[in-house]
Amino acid sequence: MKKYIIFAGSLLFATFALQSCLEYDDPGDELGLGDIQLETPTPDEPVNPDVPGGEIIGPNELVRKVTKVDEFNFRKEVAIENVAQAMGDLDIQFRQAMGGRYSIRGGKEAAYPGAHAYQRQYSLGPDAYAQYMVVPHRDFMYGTLTSTYDISSDFNGGPLGAYTMAKNTFMPLLNNPAIDSIPEIKAINLLFYCLTAQEQADLSGPYTYFEDKQNLEDPRTYDNVKSIYYGIVENLDSIVACLNNYDSRPMEYKGIIEAILGQFHDTNRAFYLEGDMSMNSYIKLANSLKLRMAMHIVKVEPATAKKWAEEAVAAGVIESENEQQGLYPLFLGFGLPLIDIANSWGDLVLSASFESLLMSLGHPYADYIFNPNNNKIFNDATGDVLETNTRLVGLRAGTLVGTGQDYSVNQYQAYSKFNTETMGMAMPPLYFIKWSEVDFLRAEGAIRGWNMGGTAKDFYERGIRNGYMEDPMFVDMFPYKANIEEYIQREAPNAYVNVDPVGDGLGDWESVTKIGVKWNEGDSNETKLEKIITQKYIALFPLSTEAWTEMRRTGYPKVFPVLNTDDGDGSILPGEMIRRIPWVPTDPRVQEIVNATGVPALGGEDLQATRLWWDVDAPNF
Repeated sequence: MKKYIIFAGSLLFATFALQSCLEYDDPGDELGLGDIQLETPTPDEPVNPDVPGGEIIGPNELVRKVTKVDEFNFRKEVAIENVAQAMGDLDIQFRQAMGGRYSIRGGKEAAYPGAHAYQRQYSLGPDAYAQYMVVPHRDFMYGTLTSTYDISSDFNGGPLGAYTMAKNTFMPLLNNPAIDSIPEIKAINLLFYCLTAQEQADLSGPYTYFEDKQNLEDPRTYDNVKSIYYGIVENLDSIVACLNNYDSRPMEYKGIIEAILGQFHDTNRAFYLEGDMSMNSYIKLANSLKLRMAMHIVKVEPATAKKWAEEAVAAGVIESENEQQGLYPLFLGFGLPLIDIANSWGDLVLSASFESLLMSLGHPYADYIFNPNNNKIFNDATGDVLETNTRLVGLRAGTLVGTGQDYSVNQYQAYSKFNTETMGMAMPPLYFIKWSEVDFLRAEGAIRGWNMGGTAKDFYERGIRNGYMEDPMFVDMFPYKANIEEYIQREAPNAYVNVDPVGDGLGDWESVTKIGVKWNEGDSNETKLEKIITQKYIALFPLSTEAWTEMRRTGYPKVFPVLNTDDGDGSILPGEMIRRIPWVPTDPRVQEIVNATGVPALGGEDLQATRLWWDVDAPNF
């Protein structure tokens, strides 16, 4: 039976007076955390025979600790009355955990994703670092964000704030003794914590992962990225084992689990459209996350990467539209936050690199995702005028932008923003892991000689076919599917020059995209990888956190160098890209903890140019 409801309200995007949302948020205030009772259990002893006391002895040393959250006794028979009691006892924690899932993709205060939190989590950092979109004005309130790599402690906590919101809602549930009576629900909520834990590790590097899992109020020990990765993958394996065991459970028990899932788990597309109450999509999300993490570490630990990837694929990864999980405007009734941030607030425009890539390859997105310039753009040096609605116009990342969110004082506000009509109808989901991402991961694994269950060509082409941004329910309304077969056969890019309409001494830039789209078995592995990651980058949009990770890992897609790199913390050389978001603590006590445990776990200074554990400066093959 179909379970979905189309909310009329999701077709409308809130309209606000022109404003900015760059003011600082304290992550502790998010999601009504004052209402959450944080427990403080006694920490378990670290388990590592090679490391006395479990202390970190080097940035790449593996440190393993066991917490209550890691324990699953899913084969133990549980009295039904205890299961029913747990369902009632945990009602508040279930509701809070829903808010935690929303916060992973820009939610705040237990609400669906909104422009304010989304901007802090994505738009002020990863969106620009991945060169999807760029802030076209400096922050008038703080006088910061003069260019892409300028950094402000007033809002730099966005990504950590999102993680903090999520873990502060998951951990009271996962540490509550009652959850052990319903291990499948524990597994599912731990899965979503694993997702936000992985994304946080890839943004800044080490953090208090093991102490966070103990739900400590005052965590002090930063864990290195390798230990975090291994801890997450161990959890994912336990989660999959637990959920695979579910089919052996008695029907009465399953009835209680289904009641919990039906009320509190609204990220499962198969449930909405097919009434599917199985564990299938959760199992496939867990394995797909493991596959993503495997590819991240391919340079630093190639043997482990191959092992994890082949295990994930053998155990079952996402292979259809309805196996994807995410936050769906179609079902939940919210709008894509990026549209308000860009079109209502004037805080984002298309980047020149994304413009050049779409136009060079003739990608279908160039026809309907973004609008041409919405006003005249004047070049004071030459006297040239770019008339309204002439073409897509992207802003070069790193441009020293001026003050002002209104066109009358800032011409950059005329640069390309979203086509609100098409995006309003398209209802783009905010996926946790997208089917097309999984196919591109399998394509890369295949060219590396791993057993991915198929050929690189087939996964690559299927990834492109299913890489559309719009909700699958509405994809036939837009040009993507009608044009994608022709696009897949494109052997060479178009000659394209990105023309700077304002002047400002930036010049014009010939496209750096020199590859086509069509798969060619005769290409080198390096060229194949560039094609895979370039198409993956487009398909990931707007998930800039993962796009930026892949750019750091592989160097693809090729983009324009960021201008004015010295406008950051001074560590990034011209032509180089940002490698991580620094912690930049303002509290002296937190700075002391960072110095004592964070910097040693990182293995380098707390700077934008410091590479993470998996970010190895070495060839791709």
